[in-house]
Amino acid sequence: MHAPDGFIDVPVSAAAGVLAAGAIAVSLRGARRELDDTARPGAGGGVGADRTAPLAGLVAAFIFAVQMLNFPVAAGTSGHLLGGALAAILVGPYTGVLCVSVVLLLQAVLFADGGLTALGVNITTMALTTTVVAYALFRGLVKVLPRSRRSVTAASFVAALASVPASAVVFTLLYAVGGTTDVSIGKVATAMVGVHVLIGLGEAAITALTVGAVIAVRPDLVHGARGLRQKLKLRVDGELVDAPETPESAEPVPAAARSPRRVWIAGLVTSLVLAGFVSFYASANPDGLEKVAADHGIDQRAEEHATADSPLADYGVKDVDDARLSGGLAGVIGVGVTVVAGTGVFWAVRRRRTADDERSETSSPAGTSV
Repeated sequence: MHAPDGFIDVPVSAAAGVLAAGAIAVSLRGARRELDDTARPGAGGGVGADRTAPLAGLVAAFIFAVQMLNFPVAAGTSGHLLGGALAAILVGPYTGVLCVSVVLLLQAVLFADGGLTALGVNITTMALTTTVVAYALFRGLVKVLPRSRRSVTAASFVAALASVPASAVVFTLLYAVGGTTDVSIGKVATAMVGVHVLIGLGEAAITALTVGAVIAVRPDLVHGARGLRQKLKLRVDGELVDAPETPESAEPVPAAARSPRRVWIAGLVTSLVLAGFVSFYASANPDGLEKVAADHGIDQRAEEHATADSPLADYGVKDVDDARLSGGLAGVIGVGVTVVAGTGVFWAVRRRRTADDERSETSSPAGTSV
């Protein structure tokens, strides 16, 4: 789904870039609240404020790793995780937009995957659209479904499934306005939505399995699973009322998973194994956008990537002849760079929130009357 340079003309690419920049600016502000909220003690013990940034960085690294695992969806076509739904449900929609955007930026700069001038298009379709659509649908579903972990997992599946064809629709709309070749938009739309519904099934399975696995050990780490526990009811004068919350009534966390550090280490190891080893067995077929572009002539004016000579271009290490070793090293490097860059971004966002709160307290009358 990574659009290269040349698919969309310069004016529309620039407009998409402005939209993406605005979305990132809004997400930076929203992520400050989400990262703060994650630090609250809640169901299962809470997470320390200094650990929310590494957890969000880990989500970005995991998305990078799983995006390397193209899976076959039809004859000659493959798909891969987009990640917007997964990130939004795990760490919140604003932080989710930033997670996917960090991944897309690093892929474009280091791995020549997705054009540099098309970065705004890719953020709009793969980060913004998927996150907004998935999280809106997810929140609607969890409100009407029974309050349970299974409901969250089911809602994750449906939200992720819907997010992928939605992304395809947005790309088609952008191409209808700024496409650089004269092709039938109706045929492009039919092909894009059709193949991305199939890819959405893979996205939904990966998202639901991952969310379900995290909920099983640390439900308090899943942004979309907050408030799952049914409130205890007491009968007072013949009426049922909510019992007061007490530490003893909080949902227990499995003893083996009480430390977020263990979850972080397990997630990082999983990401490294997926990117460094399992990715070698991924499908080599073109993904949905590449296949549609080749079949319908969208790629006639595609441009060579500006960093095509990068040492990590095409997810391989330059001058390493062994394909398995080259791809594995590139994957491991990518996971490492993404977790460091992502953690750095979220740490800066988190510290900015803390600094703003401290300034607010200092300038308030209550803060000066010590």
